[in-house]
Formats: sequence, structure tokens, C-alpha cells
Amino acid sequence: MPVILALWEAKMGESLEDLLLAAAYVLDAQYNRNVPFETSPQAIRLYYFYNHWTTQVATYFFICVDLALALFEEPALFPLPFLATSIAEILCLTAFFGRLIHFAKITPQMVFWKDTKNICIMVTIVLTLIDLIIYGSLESINVRSIRWSRALRPVFLINFPESRQIRRAFRSLRNTLPDILYVFLLFMFSVLMFSLMALKLFGDRGLKTAEGSPYFENILEIAFELYVLVTTANSPDVMMPAYDFNWWYSLYFIIYIIINTYIFMSVFLAVVYNNYRKHLKNEIRKLAYLKRHKMIAAFNVLKVKVGADFVVEEAQWRRLAQVVAPDMSSAHLELLLRISDEGQKGHVDKMNFLRLADLLNIHVVTISIKRHPLEAWMPRVYQSSASLLVQKMVRHRIFVWVFDVIILINAIFIALDEKNSLISYAEWLFLSLYIIEILLKLYTYDPKAYFERKQFWNWGELVWGRKGISSREYNSQQILDIVLILRILRLLRVIVSIQRFRVIVTTLINIGPAMLTFGGLVFVVYYVFAIIGMEVFHGKVQFFDPNFTAPDALVCGNPALQGSAFARGRYCKNNFNDLASAFTVLTELTVAWFLNFLLLANGFALVTHQAAKLYFILFHIVVVILIVNIFIAFVLEAFFVAYSLEKSEVETAIEKKIQELGVGIQEEELQDGKLTDHVDTKDRGLHGDDGDNKRKALKGLYCRIASKKYRTVDALLQRMFESEIAPENEGSALDEILNFSPSDMCPKNPNFENSA
Repeated sequence: MPVILALWEAKMGESLEDLLLAAAYVLDAQYNRNVPFETSPQAIRLYYFYNHWTTQVATYFFICVDLALALFEEPALFPLPFLATSIAEILCLTAFFGRLIHFAKITPQMVFWKDTKNICIMVTIVLTLIDLIIYGSLESINVRSIRWSRALRPVFLINFPESRQIRRAFRSLRNTLPDILYVFLLFMFSVLMFSLMALKLFGDRGLKTAEGSPYFENILEIAFELYVLVTTANSPDVMMPAYDFNWWYSLYFIIYIIINTYIFMSVFLAVVYNNYRKHLKNEIRKLAYLKRHKMIAAFNVLKVKVGADFVVEEAQWRRLAQVVAPDMSSAHLELLLRISDEGQKGHVDKMNFLRLADLLNIHVVTISIKRHPLEAWMPRVYQSSASLLVQKMVRHRIFVWVFDVIILINAIFIALDEKNSLISYAEWLFLSLYIIEILLKLYTYDPKAYFERKQFWNWGELVWGRKGISSREYNSQQILDIVLILRILRLLRVIVSIQRFRVIVTTLINIGPAMLTFGGLVFVVYYVFAIIGMEVFHGKVQFFDPNFTAPDALVCGNPALQGSAFARGRYCKNNFNDLASAFTVLTELTVAWFLNFLLLANGFALVTHQAAKLYFILFHIVVVILIVNIFIAFVLEAFFVAYSLEKSEVETAIEKKIQELGVGIQEEELQDGKLTDHVDTKDRGLHGDDGDNKRKALKGLYCRIASKKYRTVDALLQRMFESEIAPENEGSALDEILNFSPSDMCPKNPNFENSA
């Protein structure tokens, strides 16, 4: 980009600072960045460097190194000397501090010092250095201490501007806490009330558990057992002593489970979903207004007055688009210009200029129209009536349906007894039909297009066919089975073509990118709990080889586990002796907490203190009650949005313009071939005789939307709020936008319609 700008500056003989400033605003709007920056020429160039992919990659590299140090520090999976890990950590802190200084150079001082993220990073750097000095000093005199600052390392991952998605997920978690706190207090009140009732009902009856210990005689033990009962981890064991004593006592536990497991846990989900949805929409509304604010600022920098209106001249618009997206093809640029300059007036008005950030987010590829090789070699034969009839049949949707039905029938045959000779020979018939299908498609479609890199299914057909010929490790029948089983995977395309199934598939695709966000959220929580667990439980449980017969192996290296369910189940490898083991234990608690919660909590409580159970309770509250429910809330919201999209398909300005132009931009000479794609006739929208005639007459390129990323949940919600902003609305001030509240969106006079 600097080379391009230098050439332009030399060619135009004028300053490019306004163009750089406008491009910075557009890039911020395109990527939803909310970084207030200085508008001086030096600050703008520093801002471009700050957002350059190399600096961002370097920042993430040092964040990963800093987090990975826990693998090499005591307790370590791969032990390294303290000097080596401390030097690496100091280098990481230096990089973080340099990134922070860079950020301070591009933002106003008042904004920088008011930003909580910057304060958190600075405080964490200082605390880490203090901890390193203290720990290193004690280490030099052989005194072991606690590296408490390691639990603060995820602060860098959360608070740098590059991690705004993870930060937004944490804001959703934080904003949900006040409302869920009241439900949680009521839930704990219910548990304590039932604990007191249990103490009076069972405490004086001399009942014993299966292990022979007193049953429900300590209020804290009762409260813990009843909390675990909510997770069903100790059901029905916790009930059996009372149930054996008197049948009527089972009603106590049944009522408890109904109230606390089913009602309160459902209320938790309802409260989390309601608040998550409310705060998500508020966040998206902020993004929509901030994007409008940035685009208006860019327009104001470049606008000129033509008649009574302010506009951006076409030449200036082109230069702006090339600065923002230097790799854009000329066909793509021409398409965006035709969308923005609807009347071909030579300038772009304000309303169309504000859409530029959205247009840049939609990936468009150009499609080259090429003749089939047989058409060039044997035009008369390939264009004969019989040949055209074969091509028409292959292009018809019924051709696809017929072979999908054949694959379905083949799946039924595979499920039957293959020892039957009739079934065995039938499978060779299916293979013959499959070869015929490939040959017919190769005859109809351009072979290069059929086997281009994005045609996964077509490549699969060829590869699986080759496996059936070249493999020597299996007999012919086994090879045939493998090939035909793999062919059944093509039924996934049939499922996607059904609207009801497409809603579910679309939802899964839409939540895919957000999975990384929630993965980052879960990783941060896991990392903090893992570090705490390593400091508290390190060395308390040891793993021995299963063939090891020493007495210590039977109690996981700790006599306190003698006779415990933890030792009897040989859960010795579930320990906190290194980061990998700690993550494994936490994963077990998350995925199968209803089985492992009580066993693991009791095991580690025996080797330390009964207060250790609070660690597992807190993990259950944060991960299972909060984060898992927030994830469920997101999936629900994604499904509702995807379902609404299927009910009313949304078209973008680019899609409409492609339809208006026929099949796309026709350009006689296109030298940029980076985005050239080859797809079959069906993808080009050419069917039957009309398609053949149009294909002959066209010279140039077709355009299509390459991805549907703009239809994710966040993007659709953002477009919903953007549609509510009138084009002539200048938007709110920046401070007002940042202080938007979810209550501002609530209707003053709610009714059933607006509630729905």
C-alpha cells in the first residue's frame, strides 16, 4: 500500500492525506473497529501500521507464547529452567508494552487513559514483573512460592483491540451477571432451606451411607450433597439411605429435584437467554451506529458540492476503493461503482457512499465462460441434436435426482446381507452407473470446471474411483464397498436442498465463526481455573502405570484416598500436575459433569481440605450455568435468525445489481485473473436451450456471490438496525453511541406484537 500511495502522490501532484484519512474510516467501518485515532498525517500512518496484518500476527504470537509458558513452568509438562521461561515472559511483556505505546501514539491522551483495557494491560504487566522478581528471589534461595500472576495472562488475550470478539463475549457474560445473581441467590436460598429440612428430617435417625459414614448430620455436607443433586451426579445414591428407612422420604427428594433441577435450571437458561439477547442487540446497535458514524466521517472528508448536493466524485471514489481494497479486480470494482453510481452520473451520493463498507464485505468472484473442448474439436458432432439432447438431460435437475435415488437404493443394499450373490452383483451394477454418471458429466461440462479446486464432490468421485482400481490391500469386494460407502456421503447434498433441513444446516454454518469466539471465552476460563488448580492440587494425586503393583498405585500416591471411589475407579490420571492434565480434568467436568463432579470434588477434597469443593462448585457455576447457557442462547438466536432468513430471503445491493445486469459485468478486456473462477453451467444460471444460446452470445465475465458470511447472526442483526437508520440521519454523537443502553430499545408501551 505505501508504494501505491507514493505512485499516486507523484502522479497526481497533490496530498493524499485526506484519502488516507477517509480510507481509515472506511476500513474501521468495514471491520467494525471502534478505535478513536488522531487525524494528523503521522498518526494516520501509524494507525495503518498498527492495523497491518504483520503487527497483529506478531501480537497474537507473543500472546500465544505467553500463555504457552505454563507448559514449561513448574508444574511443567515439558520442564525448562526458570531463567529460560522468565526471559521469554519478559520478552512477551516488552512486546505488549510496545504495542501499548504504539496504541497511545495514535489515540488522544484523554481517550487512552480513560480506556479500561489499557489500564488492565499496564497493571497486569506491572504485577507480572513484581511476581517474577519475588518468585525469582525466593527461587535463588531454594524457597518455593506461588506464581500467582500466571492466572492474569489471559488479560492480554482479552484486552488488546484485536480480540474485540472475545471481549464482547465477556461483556455479555458480565452484563448477564447482575440479573442472574438474583436467581442464583434465590436458588441458594432454596438449597439451604432444603438442607435445614434434611437436617431435621434425617439428622437424628442414625442413618448411614453405603460407605458407613453418618448420613445428613452436618449442614455444610448436606448443602454440598444437595447442590450436587442438582447436577444429578449423586442420584439416586444420596436418596437411598432415607428411602430405605421410609418410602415417604423419597417425596422430599422428588420435590427438591423438581424445584431446583428442572425449574431453577430452566429459569437460569431463560434469564441468560433474555439478557444475552438484549445485550447482544445493544452491542450490534452500537456497531451499526458506529459504522454509520465512521462512514459519514469518511464522506465528509471527500465530499464536494455538485449543484445543491454534496457528493464524492467518481475518480476519488475509485482511488478510495483501491486504497481500501488494493487487490480488488477491475470487474469487481466496476460492479461496485455501478451499484454506488446508480444513474451513471459520474459521482456517488451520500446514501450510496454509506454502503461502501457493506459492499466490500461481500466477496464476489468473476466467472469465466469457456467452451467445452469437444465443442472446439468436433463442433458439428457436439452441437448435433442428439448431443444437445444428452446435454440437456444431464443439466436437468431430474438427472441429479435419479442418481441420488440410486445412491439411496445402494445404501439399502449395503445394509443387507452382502453374502447373497444377487446383492454382491448388484453392487457392481451401482459402480457401473456411477462411472456412467461421471462420463456423462464430463461430456456435458468443461472438464477443467468439473475438476476445479472448489468442486469437492467431483474430485471425490474421481479419487474414490481411482482407489477402486489401484489399491492392493483389499480384495475387489472390499474396495467396492469402500467406494460405494463414500458415495453415500453425496446424500448430504440432497439434505441441504430440502428447505427444512437447510434451516438447520444454515444455522450450523452461521454459528461456525462464532464458535471461535466462544472457544476463546472457554479457553480463558479454563486457563484461569487450570492455573489455580495447578497451584492448589499439584502433586496431591499421582498417576502410576496400570501394571505397577506397589501400594501407592492403589491410592494414587496419597494415603488419604484409601478406600475412596476416586482410588477404586483408578482416576489417578485426572490430576493437576501439569497444564494438559488440568485442561483434561476441566473438560471432563464440563462435558460429563453429571458423572464426574462428585467423584472428582470428593477426591481432591480428601487430599487437601473440604473447602476444595468450592473450586469445583465455582467452576460449575461459571462454565455450566453461565457459559454453556450463553452458548445455548446464541444457538437459539442463530436458529431464529436463520429461520427468519429462510422465510424471507434477504438480498443485498450486489445481488440485486447482478440480477439487473443479467449475469454480471461484461468487460471485453480483463487482465486481472486472480478472482477468475470456473463453475458448471448450473452455477452460472444457464439452463436448457436459452442457456446455450446466451452462452454463445456472451463474451466476458459473470459475477456471483462467493460466500454468505454477510448472513451470519451478527451481520443480519446489524443490517436490521442499519435499516432503521434513515439515510439522511447524521447519527448520534460518539459519546452517545458508546453509552447506548439496552433499555433504550425496549418499547414504552409493550404489547404482544412488539414483544414477539
